[in-house]
This record gives sequence, structure tokens and C-alpha cells, in this order.
Amino acid sequence: MDIPPTPRLPGGPFTLVEAQALGLSRDKLRSREFAGVSRNLYRPASWDFELRDAGRALCAATPGAWISHTTAARLHRLILPPWMSESNELHLSKSRKLPGTRRRGIVGHTVVALSDEVEYIDELRISTRPRTWLDLARTLRLDELVCMGDQLIRIPRPEFEGRSNPFATLEQLRAMVDRHKNLQGIVRAREALELMRVGADSGPETLMRLAMLNAGLPEPELQLKLWEGPNVPSADAGYRARRIALQYDGAHHYDAAQRHSDKRRDKAFRAAGWTVLVFTDKDLANEFQDAVLLIKKALRTSWVDPAIASGFASSC
Repeated sequence: MDIPPTPRLPGGPFTLVEAQALGLSRDKLRSREFAGVSRNLYRPASWDFELRDAGRALCAATPGAWISHTTAARLHRLILPPWMSESNELHLSKSRKLPGTRRRGIVGHTVVALSDEVEYIDELRISTRPRTWLDLARTLRLDELVCMGDQLIRIPRPEFEGRSNPFATLEQLRAMVDRHKNLQGIVRAREALELMRVGADSGPETLMRLAMLNAGLPEPELQLKLWEGPNVPSADAGYRARRIALQYDGAHHYDAAQRHSDKRRDKAFRAAGWTVLVFTDKDLANEFQDAVLLIKKALRTSWVDPAIASGFASSC
């Protein structure tokens, strides 16, 4: 007599419908091999939590819902403050036309969202990056929201990231904000839009720029090239008229090859008569207070190129 094959067990969370399709009986689901997560939702007892798998199963078990808010931000790898970046909290949104989500351990939201604000990524229904930014306007501080916004609008490097277009433009974000005038956090979103700039390659670079603006310093130029052309040394920020280059060297700059590249970059600026100020994680930790003082001193003592300045000196 032929023995029926053992059903192939799921590696992550799964719905009751998926279990039945695999031939798993309810008695089998009640065994020690599995654990109930929520209504009609199960997981292998040995499963180690994985956010994407949990999100996929939740969407499959909750018709009309999509992953949103902090959960979407983590899956999209958006910049989040430390207290949110490791959160395994699960956020699920639904249209206001549908009944709210009531599941154990799930933060449910009922929202107004247009069709182009939700997308499918590998069977996962999830809010788009721009919509996720807008949803978090209620939760994030203004500077944190600007960091995430700068990440969305930055111009990517195709050779490293496999894409040439930003995740969003300022115009697209403004249009989305205008659609949702009554959303909680909309005022903060509008404030963030006015502070966002194309050119920041990391959250700390944005925070450094915001600290400079809060201290009354002139707006710096971002991704400032030493001269025009390909493969040219560039500064994260700076003042061309004052020949001041500002660099933020984070943790990845500790790599030996990167350190060598950084030294060559800074040497090129100094050889051209520029002042180079390099800031690190220590400056981030004290919210760039010391960095601002150094930049102010450099501005006071630097030479102004009259061909470029056109009134710059009077603004310092």
C-alpha cells in the first residue's frame, strides 16, 4: 500500500487556507509542531521571527489590508530613529470603507489611501515609500521626518544601487500631501517638505545640515564637487565661495580602503586651498553642537571669492 507523502511544512507563518491546501489537518495544527498566532493564522513552533514573512501572512489572512507605518518603513529600509528601527511591531492598514483590523498583537489603522499609494512587492501588499513617509508624519519628530524625506528624494548612484530615479520627487510628495489635507501630522509633513533638500546621502548628513540651519548658518551646497567632471572629489556639503568642505564620515568609513579614499579626497581639497572639516559619529551623538562651532569659526576666518560670493559674506 502506498504511503501518502508527508505535507511540505511551511517555513514561516501561514493561513488556515494555505494549511488546508498543504493537507494539514486541524488536529495537526494543534500539535506541538505549530503555534496559533491569531485567527486562522499559524506558524511553525521553531520559526524565528522574520518581519517580511510575518507581513506576508498577515496580508493573506486579512483581505483588503496592507502593511503600513513603522512596519512598512522597516521593510522599505527607510531611515528611522533608533527606538523604531528595531521594532517588530506589526502595523496593518485598511480602507475606511472596510471593517477595522482586530487581531492580537496587531496595530490596526483605518485610512484614506489612493490606489497609487499601495503596492505589491513579492506577494506583500504594502504602502509605498512616499505614503509610508506621510503616515509617519504623526509619529516622527520634524528632523526625523526630514531625514526620511531626504532619503526618498536623493538621486541614486546606478552603479551601486541598480536604479537611476529617486523614490519620489518633492513635487510628488507635495501632491500627495495636498490629497490628504485632514490627515493627522499633515502640518508637520508640510514643514518637512520645506526643509528637505536633494543631495543628502545619509540621515546624519541631513541632521548636520539642519543643525547648521538652526544655528543661523547659511544654507550649504550639497554634494559639492571640487571641479566639474566624472570621478571628481566631492564634499557632503560646503561653501564654494569660502572654499570650505564639510564631510561626515560614518561607520562605513572605518574600512581601510574607504579611509584611504577619504584621505585622497580631503588631500585634493586642501591642495586646492580649501578648509576641510571632517565630522564623525561623535558629532552626531552631541547633535553637531561642536561641529556648528567649528563651521562658524571657519566661516569667520575664510577668504571669500568675490567672483562667487555675490553678497555671501554679509549673510555670515
